[in-house]
Amino acid sequence: MYDHIPDNPYILLTPGPLSTSKGVRSVLLRDWCTWDTDYNEGVVQNIRRRLVCLATTDSDEYTSVLMQGSGSFSVEATLGSVVPQDGKLLIMTNGAYGKRIVQMADVLKLDYHECACSEVEALDPAQVSKILDNEPEITHVAFVHCETTTGMLNPLEALSGVVKQRGRILIVDAMSSFGGIPMDAGKLGIDYLISSSNKCIQGVPGFAFVIAKRSELEKCAGYARSLCLDLFDQWKAMDATGKWRYTSPTHVVRAFYQALDELEAEGGIIARHARYSENQGLLVKGMELIGFEALVPRALQSPIITSFLYPEPDFDFRSFYERIKAKGFVLYPGKISLFDTFRIGNIGEVYPEDIFRLLEVIADIS
Repeated sequence: MYDHIPDNPYILLTPGPLSTSKGVRSVLLRDWCTWDTDYNEGVVQNIRRRLVCLATTDSDEYTSVLMQGSGSFSVEATLGSVVPQDGKLLIMTNGAYGKRIVQMADVLKLDYHECACSEVEALDPAQVSKILDNEPEITHVAFVHCETTTGMLNPLEALSGVVKQRGRILIVDAMSSFGGIPMDAGKLGIDYLISSSNKCIQGVPGFAFVIAKRSELEKCAGYARSLCLDLFDQWKAMDATGKWRYTSPTHVVRAFYQALDELEAEGGIIARHARYSENQGLLVKGMELIGFEALVPRALQSPIITSFLYPEPDFDFRSFYERIKAKGFVLYPGKISLFDTFRIGNIGEVYPEDIFRLLEVIADIS
C-alpha cells in the first residue's frame, strides 16, 4: 500500500485534506457524464450502498445521501433539513467544530440549547442526561465524535445511549472518525451520521455524505430551510435515479469509489483503525522522547490527530513548520484557546515508516 510518489513535495499530516494514494489520484484523469448510467448506477449508487454497509449491519434500516461541498455543508444540510420549525436542538460542544454547529443553528434560526464543555475534557453523558430530563422540548441532539480541535475522542457509545434512552433524534458529526474508527450506527441508534470524502476513507475534497435512518428521513419532507442544502430532496432524487439534483463533483466521486476499493483491500475499517492507532502511538512515544508533550490524555486521545503543547513559551511554530515542510511534511497549527499547541495528523496514506522519518526530522531540528 505504501506508494508515495517522488513528485509529491510533502506528506500531509493533517485531518483532511490528507495524503492520498496513487490509485486515488490516477482516476481523477478521466471525465464522467452526470447523466450516464455508468456513472449514476455504477458509481454513485454503488457508493451509497457501500457507505451504508460500512456504517451498520442494519443496512435495510439506513440510507445514504451524498451532498456537494465540504463536510460542513452536509452538517448544515442536516440541521436545516431534519429539525422541524417547532423542534429544539441540544448541541454539546468541546471544540471549534461543535461551536461551528452552534453558528449554523444561529444562521438557520433554530431553537437550541448549547452545553459548552471544556476543550480539554470529553463530553459528559451525565450532563446530557440532566439537560434532556429537564428540557422535554428538546427533540434533537448533536455533537462531534472526534473533535479535531484537540484530537479528543468523545464517548460515542455512552452519549448515544443516554440520548436514545430518552427518545431523542441523534445527529453525530463523525467527520474525522467514520472509516477510521469502528462503529455501528444502527446498534448505537444514530439517526444521522455525517462525514466527508476527504477524511478516513482517503478520497479527495469535494463532497460529503449523510448516513440516515430511513424512518426518520422520511418524516422530513418540507422541513428544509435551503433549496440547495435540502437533504430530503437530494435523497429522493438519488433514490430515483442516482442523479444529483445539481451538478455533481464527478472526478471527486470517482476518486472516492477508488478509495472505497482501497479501504476494502486494506482489510476494512478495523485494519485502517489499527494502522492509524499504530501511527498515533509511535508519534506520541517519539515526540515525548524528543521533549514534546501531548495535550490530550491517552485515555481520551483519538487515532486521528494529536495536539502537542509548545515546548517553551518562545517556541516559534511558523519557523518550525517551514523547516519541517522543507523536509517533506506538512503539520497543522493549533486551534485551542486555552493553550499554545500545534497538531499532527495520523490519517491518510501515512504509514509507520513515515512517522519514523518525521520523528527523525523533528529530532534533528529541535
